[in-house]
Amino acid sequence: MNETPRLGIGIGWRPEIAGAVEELPGVDWVEAVAENLCSGHLPESLVRLRERGVTVVPHGVSLGLGGADRPDPRRLADLAERAEALGSPLVTEHIAFVRAGGERTASPALEAGHLLPVPRTRDALRVLCENVRIAQDALPVPLAVENIAALVSWPDEEMSEGRFLAELVERTGVRLLIDVANLHTNHVNRGEDPARALDELPVEAIAYVHVAGGIERDGVWHDTHAHPVTRPVLDVLAELRSRVAPPGVLLERDDDFPPAAELAGELTLIRETLRTGDPAPVRSPATVRSPAPAAEKEASGATEAARERLALAETALLSALVAGTPAPEGFDRRRLGVQSRALAAKRAGVVAKVAPELPGILGDGFRPAFLAYAARRPMRGGYRRDALDFAEALLTEGRPGDPTARRRLALWWRERAAARPPRRPVRLARAARAALAQGLTRVAHSRPFRTPGGAREWPRGASGS
Repeated sequence: MNETPRLGIGIGWRPEIAGAVEELPGVDWVEAVAENLCSGHLPESLVRLRERGVTVVPHGVSLGLGGADRPDPRRLADLAERAEALGSPLVTEHIAFVRAGGERTASPALEAGHLLPVPRTRDALRVLCENVRIAQDALPVPLAVENIAALVSWPDEEMSEGRFLAELVERTGVRLLIDVANLHTNHVNRGEDPARALDELPVEAIAYVHVAGGIERDGVWHDTHAHPVTRPVLDVLAELRSRVAPPGVLLERDDDFPPAAELAGELTLIRETLRTGDPAPVRSPATVRSPAPAAEKEASGATEAARERLALAETALLSALVAGTPAPEGFDRRRLGVQSRALAAKRAGVVAKVAPELPGILGDGFRPAFLAYAARRPMRGGYRRDALDFAEALLTEGRPGDPTARRRLALWWRERAAARPPRRPVRLARAARAALAQGLTRVAHSRPFRTPGGAREWPRGASGS
């Protein structure tokens, strides 16, 4: 395990607060969502920060390292390009799955649009370890993986979170990004003791720490990243600090951004928390041994079998959350309902951001129309595709009722549609053309109309997709 770089105190860089981040005093480094960046056209704010010597770490959200499939080579290549473009000392991702279904389960491919927990089982650990090794081999710098927050618990788990992370590190040598807000979330939602997790995990493997805000509603903690950091989260940070001096600590904020003075105040609270108490001595890094060839071959077959079992389990869970299928046995149905509604609400919020024209066209009707659409139509191609599919579904149904709004929506959809292999039955395309034809005769004559066959790839920019 190579020496972990000392990062210091940082903040999550987001376009909405780019100016404030550049002016905040005492910011040693920033973290940017990798999928929101284009390596050939970095935001000027990040370029200026780099020129000042501020470290920038790309934080991935779409690899799905905890999923049953191996990491997508294109996503890995993109993450590697961003790390090299930023001159980053490491990259980070999540211990989560974000998609399921597809060929392995002979079922429709599904996307969560969110980070979902993997079961802490031997099967899931075996698959995760292989996926992490694949990612490590493809990246030019070390990888660190983050523990996530969860609203639901998998039944029949075989390990605690701390033990699961410890075995992952022992088998792969991967670094850890420990989110203390997520440890608190899992304490409220799943009854897990943050102190026990910190006792069990290898603190010497920590690359850096996340601190973020959230809110509790009806006994459920929502890790919103849109509220101030609470005292219980800072208490977990103090617990971690009593065991080790983390190489870096970063404040995350993704929505409802406060004035710069409030962000500076939260950074001050983090610094004060880190100054209290002396850390215990850090243990030496564990040695990771490579398996013998025969053992590696045997493990390969076992891992493939584990992938099949994990694929079925994750598909059943995700289908219940986004497609309305029955809850898998052993899950808390009430919690699944809370998670399902949260996923739909997040879809609506992100679509409103990546396609702000839609709320402008639909007005107050946007959110209820989108939530009704999301209840019957799982996301299958990321948030930008979701926006197009939503508009297409409305137009196919002859909506919105106002002719002017329908015309504006049709024009918006048309400008972003492009020819590609059909993904829906021909009858749907014909129905869409019939619905769109009303009020669009002159437009159709002036420019050939593209039927709903799909959308061209938009520039990336939505986290969690």
